[in-house]
Amino acid sequence: MNLDDFVDLIERPDGGVRRDAEERRARLALPPGALGRLDELGEWLAAAQQRVPVEPIERPRVVLFAGDHGVAELGVSARPAGTAHRLVRAVLDGESPVAVLARRFDVPLRVVDMSLDCDPDDLPKEVTRHRVRRGSGRLDIEDALTLEEVEQAFRAGMAIADEEADGGTDLLVLGDLSVGGTTAAGTLVAALCGTDASQVTGRGGAGIDDLAWMRKCAAIRDGLRRARPVLGDQLQLLATCGGADLAAMTGFLLQSAVRRTPVILDGVVSAACALVAQRVAFRAPDWWLAGHSSGEPAQEKALDRIALDPLLDHGVTVGEGTGALLALPLVRAAAALAAELPERTDPAGDEGAGSAAAPATDDIT
Repeated sequence: MNLDDFVDLIERPDGGVRRDAEERRARLALPPGALGRLDELGEWLAAAQQRVPVEPIERPRVVLFAGDHGVAELGVSARPAGTAHRLVRAVLDGESPVAVLARRFDVPLRVVDMSLDCDPDDLPKEVTRHRVRRGSGRLDIEDALTLEEVEQAFRAGMAIADEEADGGTDLLVLGDLSVGGTTAAGTLVAALCGTDASQVTGRGGAGIDDLAWMRKCAAIRDGLRRARPVLGDQLQLLATCGGADLAAMTGFLLQSAVRRTPVILDGVVSAACALVAQRVAFRAPDWWLAGHSSGEPAQEKALDRIALDPLLDHGVTVGEGTGALLALPLVRAAAALAAELPERTDPAGDEGAGSAAAPATDDIT
């Protein structure tokens, strides 16, 4: 599998269309800056869609990749090792935060089992059909995946991105359902950013005590020793210290960029995969938004490296795509405003626009 092909396949969102969107924004009655970051989001969406005015977001989809990580056996997570299937079941039963929000926002939700440590018959076949293996290897002492498995997982992520694009999905919300996934993500980020394990070790979505934090830091340190020699090969890196879910998410992000489908990233796991994907194709991050800040130091480092600024910072640490989904209404609002706000009819130009805009601002406040 030649990842270099992505460099040629991925183009940036249309710069000419973005300039047209900026010019249209300048013709609106609202004064410049009145909508804050919503203006930037509307222009980004116009460039992604290659359309001015931008079309509303009508068919978003949440996609969650699920997997268990062998490193969880070390007690690096607040959840017991091998229990990610419980997170999946809560989503399928509509009882998790992301499931509740998806239901309220009327957004379809898709769960993809890549490496859950459970009997596949315990879950619906549409969830398990892409499974690569039962649990990923313990990254501190062994490879998480074989090269054959990492390629299979990567291609599965690509295939899911293609399915969503072919089905008309116009915006993707990406998250994970994992136990031990933040340890793998921290290892990837530390390796790619050239930093120490202690600088990327967080408390995880469920929160861990100080002893578990020290175990997690030690696991990332040991994983780093194994990751550094393979930094030049992103598939090998994912096989060494990632996992089937992370490999699939990386393929999903890259193929979504190929298909010109925007993606909202969730927490540290999706940010780590985005960092790996950036190493593959430097233009790919232009198709992504950082949904929120989870407070994980590895996420902050990854987003800083790929120059993505989180849309929200509400202290949401639950993971599972929840923070990214919370950002969706903001993105939809930006699209609606960019599409539906009328342009000025006052021929007086900027002076007339300023006088016309003041009452509108007063009304809003």
